[in-house]
Amino acid sequence: MSITISPITGIPVIRPGDDLATHLLSAMDRSRLHLADADILVICQKVVSKAEGRIARIADITASPFAEQIAAQTTDKDPRIVEIILRETTRIVKMNRGHLIVETGPGWVCANAGVDESNSLEDGTVILLPADPDASARRLKDAVRARTDKDVAVLITDTWGRPWRDGLVDFAIGIAGIDAMLDLRGETDMNGRELHHTVMAQADALAATAGLMMRKGAGLPAVLVRGYAFKPAKGSAAPLIRPRELDLFR
Repeated sequence: MSITISPITGIPVIRPGDDLATHLLSAMDRSRLHLADADILVICQKVVSKAEGRIARIADITASPFAEQIAAQTTDKDPRIVEIILRETTRIVKMNRGHLIVETGPGWVCANAGVDESNSLEDGTVILLPADPDASARRLKDAVRARTDKDVAVLITDTWGRPWRDGLVDFAIGIAGIDAMLDLRGETDMNGRELHHTVMAQADALAATAGLMMRKGAGLPAVLVRGYAFKPAKGSAAPLIRPRELDLFR
């Protein structure tokens, strides 16, 4: 395979209620990028969240006593931001030394429930993860199909840390049109030995690759990936979440 990654430039600042598909396709037209079947659109979570109104104003939040306690003992965050994090949390996994690792509604385990103060619309606001990133990806895929007649895959991504390793990479949190996993079990290696355990997280690999372009200060919230061979599928990010009973680290 030969894969190309093209930045989609010229997407304006997205605000609640904006039609993200319209802005995306208009920016592609201006950049003379034309979609083809089996292309993959990779979109950063923040523009999706902004379009869907997943924004919280800190001034509107009253911190609970528990949020006040956590802020005082384990983080340097405003207690109201801790309160926002707790409202997005289904379970606290770990909190100490300034870190608050939690499980969110869809089952993601990440720092601060994905609540982010960077690149927000204005001071005093934070951006939340989409309520259902898979549904967000499906809506965008369907809108693109309706307007272009092209069948593409869509990945919604966010930048997270990783267990066992330093540094951040982009992960797929919403998927439509492609399987999250590439299951190679039953195939053979170069020596003809059957593979029994090899299941690749292809959606995360694509997200991390696209993330090299979508840096926080670059103003590039979307890229077009072309040339990656995959089988079309309904798609969901849920298979990327390791079941708790199989997770040795929580």
